[in-house]
Amino acid sequence: MNRTIPLVLAVALFMEQMDSTVIATSLPAIAADIGTDPIALKLALTAYLVSVAIFIPISAWMADRFGARRVFCTAIGVFVAGSIACAFAGSLSGFVLARFLQGMGGAMMTPVARLLLVRATPRGNLVSAMAWLTAPALIGPLLGPPVGGFITTFVSWHWIFLINVPIGLAGIVAAAFLLPEAEGEGTAPIDMRGFVLSGLAAAGIVFGLSVVSLPALPPVVGMVTLGVGLAATGLYLAHARRAPRPILDLSLFGNATFRAAITGGSLFRFGSGATPFLLPLMFQLGFGMTPFESGMLTFTAAIGAIGMKFFARRTLRRGGFRTVLVIAALGGALMIAAAGLFSTGTPVWVIMAVLIAAGFLRSLFFTSVNALVFADLDDARAGQATAIAAVTQQVSIALGVALAGVILEAVTMISGQPLQAGAFQIAFFIVAGVAALAALPFWRLHPTAGNAVSGHRLGGDNARSQVLPPR
Repeated sequence: MNRTIPLVLAVALFMEQMDSTVIATSLPAIAADIGTDPIALKLALTAYLVSVAIFIPISAWMADRFGARRVFCTAIGVFVAGSIACAFAGSLSGFVLARFLQGMGGAMMTPVARLLLVRATPRGNLVSAMAWLTAPALIGPLLGPPVGGFITTFVSWHWIFLINVPIGLAGIVAAAFLLPEAEGEGTAPIDMRGFVLSGLAAAGIVFGLSVVSLPALPPVVGMVTLGVGLAATGLYLAHARRAPRPILDLSLFGNATFRAAITGGSLFRFGSGATPFLLPLMFQLGFGMTPFESGMLTFTAAIGAIGMKFFARRTLRRGGFRTVLVIAALGGALMIAAAGLFSTGTPVWVIMAVLIAAGFLRSLFFTSVNALVFADLDDARAGQATAIAAVTQQVSIALGVALAGVILEAVTMISGQPLQAGAFQIAFFIVAGVAALAALPFWRLHPTAGNAVSGHRLGGDNARSQVLPPR
């Protein structure tokens, strides 16, 4: 397998994923420098998520219209421009706008990178390619907290964003020379009504959930915005049934393999998306660790994520998508629940072992489910698949963080005590239960689903996905 393509794409995803978490550690320093409150500055985190949610649906149309490689390079350029604007922002409004610009670039990078990978990789090599693409993207969020703490403490918070400039420029050059040509196909005019409705739906849901879980505005604002997002979702569903070429083609859910991948992946992200939110808070507020100590400890999960890529293809070839995803979902959920058992007396080596195992299982799950999305789709529908997968990913992660935040708030209110370790235990157990539900959609798949990609018992019509009768 040619590893050049996934590695070039992974550089951009690593930069984008790390940047989305590195800022959290540096919020107090940034707020003090630009003269605002750290709570208010959380609007910058929300602005990024909203921008990503708005512009992801248009990514497939842009890639087909102008060429995936050209759009990918432009997306990196927009992200770098937003990074520079963040570094030089001198006010809350300027910083929020800069993060919104960053989000525009990030919205295009991830789905278009997957689209480029799928179109350039034979289906038999897709699992290995996804492993190389997924591992750096999983390491980014883990590396973010310790890197952010180090740069903010020993250098300056501005370099959190300025470091993206050389990385981004190198990524543009590498993509321009090493990625295959992918010219636009002269697609039909954009579905503007669908773009507006889908943008309102995704942005409303993500913004509303973010405000509820990270209150920088009155909770009523989040509830109203969430209501607008849900209403727009209903309107888009009605529109998509009538439109000849909707911007997000929901007919893909008629494919059993695609439907299971999106449903199961979304449920698992509820738990995995809440974990990076819960762990640092528990380590710092519950156990009294410094941000740097907390970041270095959570980073051990990267060891498991890196190690997984050497086993993913062999594991799927031996077990098939159905078996591997059921085991990875249940095992990953068990590791999330295990984190709820951590205490100040838990040996560090035990915490590290659990986090390494969690990183391995989480990386195996996402490598597998990201490949399963395309297992029964041809290249013509790959663009739509990447856009839908990216939108559901953003919404499910926001739901997971919001669920965790609501649980912590509820336990605190009921107990009448400040946030304590017991609240985190309850939160970990609940989000782990939701993540475990991800096994159900995969359990209903035929054992040979996606075999054309996994290579498991490959042969004839068995490579096609089916759904078993209800059990």
